[in-house]
Amino acid sequence: MNRINPEKLTLSKWTATRPQNREKHFVVIGCQRDEEDNITTVEIEAVLTRRSDILPWQDLQDSDKWRMGWN
Repeated sequence: MNRINPEKLTLSKWTATRPQNREKHFVVIGCQRDEEDNITTVEIEAVLTRRSDILPWQDLQDSDKWRMGWN
């Protein structure tokens, strides 16, 4: 399990462990917050294609899917 500080997610770099469509490296480009100012979701962007996706920030803790940094 990846240890993540949710307050430092913006502009952090991630590597998908099972790349699809040659999209392996991603950057967190934004965080959405709830009414209590807690981060709920992140928007990640593929470096190669610039395609973006929104997912719960906790998904990045799954080391079977994501690794911190660009490996």
